[in-house]
Amino acid sequence: MKLIVGLGNPGTQYTKTRHNAGFLVVDRLAAKHAPGETPRARFNAAAVECQVAGERCLLLKPTTFMNRSGQCVGEAVGFYKLSPASDLLVITDDIYLPLGAVRMRPAGGTGGHNGLSDIQRALGREDYPRLRLGVGVGESGGKPEFMDQADFVLSRLSDDEWAAFSGAIDKSVKACETFVSKGIDAAMNSCNAPEASARPKRERPSESKAENKPVSGTEAKSPSSNSPTEAPKGGIDPGARRSES
Repeated sequence: MKLIVGLGNPGTQYTKTRHNAGFLVVDRLAAKHAPGETPRARFNAAAVECQVAGERCLLLKPTTFMNRSGQCVGEAVGFYKLSPASDLLVITDDIYLPLGAVRMRPAGGTGGHNGLSDIQRALGREDYPRLRLGVGVGESGGKPEFMDQADFVLSRLSDDEWAAFSGAIDKSVKACETFVSKGIDAAMNSCNAPEASARPKRERPSESKAENKPVSGTEAKSPSSNSPTEAPKGGIDPGARRSES
C-alpha cells in the first residue's frame, strides 16, 4: 500500500489557488487511475483507492484544512502500519520555487509550511518523501513584496499562470507514478533533472572574400561576422467550511 496525500484547503473558493497545488495533483491522479470513482470520507479526508503500476494506492485530500493536515496523515499511516520513509508521499505547494518547478525530496524541514509542520508533529519525524510544486513569482520564487504571504498562497492562479502550471501537474503525476513503481530514488532522478533548453543558434562567420585592393603595399581584409541570431477533469471535491492557510 502506498499513501499519496495532496495538501490544500477544502471548498470551491480555493479551487486553483496556489496553496491547493497538492489537491490539484491528486485530482489528476484520481481522474487517470480511478475515473468515475466516488470519493469516500476516510481519515478526515476525501479518499480514493486505486491501482498505480499494479500497486494498491490510497489518494487522500485532507478535509481538516491545511494547518491540521497531520491528523489525516497520522491516522492513515497508523491504520495501515506504513513506513513513512518508503510508503508515504506528501504533495505540497512551495513559494520558494518558481512557478511550475517540481522537486522531490526524501526528507527535510517544513520551510514554514503549516501543512508540513503539522504532519511532522503527527508523525514525530521528518524523513518522509515530499513532492513540492513551485508557486512563487520570478526566476527564484518568492511572493510579491506588496502581498502578505497568507494572502499570496490563497490567491488564484491567473489564466497565463495556469497554462504553465498545468504542465507541472502532469509532471507531478508522472513523478508519483515513478515513486510507486520504482521508489523514491528513481522518482527523484527523473523529477529533479534540469529541463533541457535549446541553445541559441549562431550564424557562421562570414566567408566572403576580401577585395584585392592594394593599400600602401598591403591588401585590405574584410572583417568576418560572428554575431548570434536573435532568436482537471475528475478528481476529489471535499466540502468547505473556513480558510486556515
